Amino acid sequence: MSNGTVNVSGGLRTSAESEEGKRNEDIFHQSPESWETKMENFPKYVRRQNLTRFLALYEIFKLIKPVKGSIVECGVNHGFGTMSWAKFSAILEPVNLTRRIYGFDTFEGFPSVSESDKSQHSGHVKKGDLAADVLGELTSLVDIYDSSRFLGHVNKVNFIKGDATNTIPDFIEKNPHLVVSLLFLDFDLYEPTKVALEHFLPRMPKGAVLAFDELDNPLWPGETLAMLETHAQRRLRIERLDFDPYIGFAVLD
Repeated sequence: MSNGTVNVSGGLRTSAESEEGKRNEDIFHQSPESWETKMENFPKYVRRQNLTRFLALYEIFKLIKPVKGSIVECGVNHGFGTMSWAKFSAILEPVNLTRRIYGFDTFEGFPSVSESDKSQHSGHVKKGDLAADVLGELTSLVDIYDSSRFLGHVNKVNFIKGDATNTIPDFIEKNPHLVVSLLFLDFDLYEPTKVALEHFLPRMPKGAVLAFDELDNPLWPGETLAMLETHAQRRLRIERLDFDPYIGFAVLD
């Protein structure tokens, strides 16, 4: 692109950032060390921005530790968030067998794009964007995760595939017991975000965390519009982490 940015699967990245990634990749592959050694020393290779993301999710998770309820992630993509929540739970609360992690995604990209998702900055958004056909891989990784965690025989991580405007109402109907301690919204789009808020927010107790990944982002206006409709009914104090520019969250009162 002419402004020094390039399209990547997760959005836009500067040319310098893409070059950094390529250099890291070259060094990673040139290293004679084993895959296990490389993974044990992953901070050498991972981009600062990705470590920032991991630390931001960790700080969000710490807020919900004393709150009853499961974690709902809306927008799994490649699984960074879902598996982070799962591993935080296994490390920090190994006996909390009722805290489950539910990940909603089509795994086939955006099912549609509404008028509320369009602006002068969002011409890049189209049906099928951000597709990540990784459900099989994630299922296998969850099996490995279960094999080494305490109480690994108790189901912990679940993926719900399909258009969230349909799968979320169906999920609520089939799981009337659900209480939500963290709702992490990363659908990017207006309609699925609105449906998620309508169905999950009433199930969130005091102290639960409602988090958004794309607020105040000109590339993704739909998420902000869905939040504003909710804000009009239940005023939210949207906070941010001082080291992360993206995530906005509210601790419910």
